[in-house]
Amino acid sequence: MLETVQTTSHDDDILANAMKPANFQKAVNNWVPHDIALKDAWFPLAHSFAVEAKPVRRSVYSQPFYLWRENGVAVASEFHPNDSERSSKSIYSDASGRYPVLERYGYVWGWYGNPANADPVHLPSIPYLPEEGNLPQHMLGTVRFDCCAPLSLENLIDLTHADFLHADVVGDEKMDKEVVEVFHDSETITMVRSCTNKSVAPIMKRFGGVKDDVQQVRQVIRIYLRSHAAIAYGRFSPGDNVQLFHPCVPETRDRTRLDYTMNTSNVKKSNPFRYLMPKASYKVSRQDSYMTSPQSPRYMNPEKRKDLHSPLDEAGQKYRVLMQALAERQAHGDFSYRDNVSADCSDIIGYDGK
Repeated sequence: MLETVQTTSHDDDILANAMKPANFQKAVNNWVPHDIALKDAWFPLAHSFAVEAKPVRRSVYSQPFYLWRENGVAVASEFHPNDSERSSKSIYSDASGRYPVLERYGYVWGWYGNPANADPVHLPSIPYLPEEGNLPQHMLGTVRFDCCAPLSLENLIDLTHADFLHADVVGDEKMDKEVVEVFHDSETITMVRSCTNKSVAPIMKRFGGVKDDVQQVRQVIRIYLRSHAAIAYGRFSPGDNVQLFHPCVPETRDRTRLDYTMNTSNVKKSNPFRYLMPKASYKVSRQDSYMTSPQSPRYMNPEKRKDLHSPLDEAGQKYRVLMQALAERQAHGDFSYRDNVSADCSDIIGYDGK
């Protein structure tokens, strides 16, 4: 069953009120994504293979995270291990500067927020990534965006943008029928797009062995609001399923790091699509950055130009409102999770284990 909004306490009125028609559009138009810095969340700071005995540096909202391994176990600290002074006054780590950390899905995750609230139960569900990781490195990659993480995710959740911005990779807007659905709770938002007789994705036509001219397509984007992480799952018939983990880690308020995983293990080893599709992320990300990078500074400076929307932008508008409602609740001191982000979401995204 797909999720709906649940209001379980007085503080949930923040979200309920934000969704009222009288307040909804006002919240959408007051969107300043750079002002939102959500806490008490797990962030996938690095691919597991990138964390070794020698420390690597990452950051969340400019808060430093040094990552390395001690006896094979990943650790995270706000200090380099060679620093002589390690006394910490940070609210995000213990007295020695250590952060809560865990390793799953092929990532080292660090907790950004109150260490006392760190709990594996708040780790997002990613059903098509093996919990132990160990996917080959050709399925992994790293790109960066010169924009804030919420702006990048707002762009991503509008699945229809791919027909125009990424047509040379995933196909154009030609199809017989399109149905778009949007579902949300207090911690997630999910967009489902079903297309009948859609033009075959060029990358599948050229490298995936698809001979037909049209495909039946079901695409899903699901965003975990606090972690700024998205799962993208596409089912193409004929064709192979696309299984992408798209985490947008906010290194600063206007720069985003994306350590992605494209799991193509379901594709035959003899099919070039298995190896080429993950690398397509580098081209797609450049196309996205071309659009979002100039948008980002416009939200930081007053402009007369209006922030316009179309009736098809339901997912993006709701994403804005949900993020602002969660930020407002945290501003009131409430960092609790009202909905279970670690619950298996296979049914919601339509993943059948293949």
